[in-house]
Amino acid sequence: MPPSRPSSYAGTTSTSCTAAGGTPPAATASRRSGGGGSWRSCTPGVRDLGVELRFRTEAPPAAELATAYDLVVAADGVHSLTREAHAEAFRPAITTHRCRYIWLAADFAFAAFRFEIAETEHGVMQLHGYPFSATGSGASTVIVEMREEVWKAAGFDGLDERESTDRCAKIFSEALGGRPLRGNNSAWTTFRTVVNSRWSHGNTVLLGDAAHTAHFSIGSGTKLAVEDALALAACLQEQSDIPSALQAYETERRPVVESTQRAARASLEWFERLPDHLDQPPRQFACNLLTRSRRVTHDNLRLRDAEFTRSVEREFGCPDGTPPMFTPFTLRDLTLCNRVVVSPMDMYSAVDGVPGDFHLVHLGARALGGAGLVMTEMVCVSAPGRITPGCAGLYTAEQADAWRRITDFAHAQAPGTAIGVQLGHSGRKGSTKLMWEGIDDPLPDGNWPLSAASPLPYKPHSQTPRELSRAGLTEIREQFVAAARRADHAGFDLLELHCAHGYLLSGFLSPLTNHRTDAYGGTLTARLRFPLEVFDAVRQVWPDGKPMTVRISATDWADGGTTAEEAVEIARAFAAHGADAIDVSTGQVVADERPAYGRSYQTPYADLIRNRTGIPVITVGAISSWDDVNSLLLAGRADLCALARPHLYDPHWTLHAAADQGYAGPGAVWPLPYRAGSRRPQTGRTDAPKPRLSLHG
Repeated sequence: MPPSRPSSYAGTTSTSCTAAGGTPPAATASRRSGGGGSWRSCTPGVRDLGVELRFRTEAPPAAELATAYDLVVAADGVHSLTREAHAEAFRPAITTHRCRYIWLAADFAFAAFRFEIAETEHGVMQLHGYPFSATGSGASTVIVEMREEVWKAAGFDGLDERESTDRCAKIFSEALGGRPLRGNNSAWTTFRTVVNSRWSHGNTVLLGDAAHTAHFSIGSGTKLAVEDALALAACLQEQSDIPSALQAYETERRPVVESTQRAARASLEWFERLPDHLDQPPRQFACNLLTRSRRVTHDNLRLRDAEFTRSVEREFGCPDGTPPMFTPFTLRDLTLCNRVVVSPMDMYSAVDGVPGDFHLVHLGARALGGAGLVMTEMVCVSAPGRITPGCAGLYTAEQADAWRRITDFAHAQAPGTAIGVQLGHSGRKGSTKLMWEGIDDPLPDGNWPLSAASPLPYKPHSQTPRELSRAGLTEIREQFVAAARRADHAGFDLLELHCAHGYLLSGFLSPLTNHRTDAYGGTLTARLRFPLEVFDAVRQVWPDGKPMTVRISATDWADGGTTAEEAVEIARAFAAHGADAIDVSTGQVVADERPAYGRSYQTPYADLIRNRTGIPVITVGAISSWDDVNSLLLAGRADLCALARPHLYDPHWTLHAAADQGYAGPGAVWPLPYRAGSRRPQTGRTDAPKPRLSLHG
């Protein structure tokens, strides 16, 4: 049957055909008429629209339907045959995760959504339960989930459905009140995150789990599918033709879906790493659980349950009325007045490595802005260790004197703020243009030779560095030592060693950039050897009372790179050598990385390191609001929060955060000349008398 005109979709003569039964719903197609198959009668309201539903009949392939129908809607689930048949068009990316789960039911209604945790001899298991029916005694969905290794150790891989169901009921008997569970062709499986580059192909469009999946722990899968259907129907009504409607549908839905998938991914990973949080105090654990997806924050948690939130704040150490971000934090002899850090940000504005007036104003303004700690950009330990000609250094006395001018200003004018220096060496990422001229691109002329762990260029057109010899390693180590001495004399309160983002020391840590066959390459222990040698040498000359931190890339965002588990071991190694905190960043190690950006997207790595090892951590990466900062701290995911771009937008970000929260206590002290501006300016009257609409007598 030839396709009908697009306008026919708005009429009442269309028929909808869908498969069901033992397989997921397959494809829905609009057409003028139909027949055959096994049909189930519809409700009178649906009949009035001219719609029929076909059940227990598998739909033909979408490609076949597409030749006879104007539109084919493929809602055939996570294992979509339509998506697989046209993979070259939809370009799906499917990620299989590390937990096994089984979908079961209980013949009673939980009072509310319920999480239960069982610490068994085989490992941690969890139950997700929620009511779905109030008829009679009700009914609940029950999902039992555990890590793959726990599932195997417990012997579930050898049990059938009935045995698995009975075993789960026994493990969670207290939560179930001793009542049984039942299955419905239930089987253990692993969750698959589905992402498609495109949602339509010709006149075939994906909907629901066929197009995208969101982990069941945030309960949005059905909601997303229904919203997809509503948006698709609206776009078909609003647009003049099907291609325009399908494009409008995807344009409207994709941002919503991507946001939900980011939240679902955060929740999924939290449950994958559940054992790492079990040692938290009970209320902090509950706060961590509730805020795991980043959709629920400290501020709206307080709106939902002020008493619970206040109890978590008290356990955290917040005096009444003090937001978590304005509690002090101590590293060695340095006590920070609050938990906000101005993250290191390269300014590319030095001349011959000397910081000038721009740096004084830039760092001085952020110190006056109230952050507990202001960090310099990466300060290079030698001229060949610069990233660009505009990078600052600490390899001459003139540079040290210029830095002293800046630290003196910060200490005198913003006595509550500490100032720290980040020392680093560019490695294979040096001799490049200023950021705004072409980030990571080599200079057109005036290049200097590069050195690195291995002779691997950062980009195909980048300069190839020389592999450092033992003599070269010693020379660079001593450059770090000399720079640390100058940093102390320049008056810095804290020193951070830059072992992230693909620069020299990071290049030793990652297996993607360290291909050495000597004692400094191969195993993680060997790859750590030179960064630890540098750390030890610097720690020896850095005053004992002043803290040292280390910035690492906790993942390279690339296959074969540093893993989260290795990041934990890297953090442990530096802490064992005297690091006071780990500044947890990610990526920028290889040019072909594939980061998973999103709000607070690097925090899960900080959370993992902190709760696995007990080492204090600084988290960084797309933290933009004071509510985010309070949430991350209160949930125990980080000890300090570093923000970069928000401080470029607003140098007084911290003090404005205090004003927004109505807080004016310790940790949020305005400089005397600025104190008159500590209240938000009025933007116009909102309480003016209302005009009289009518006059009487």
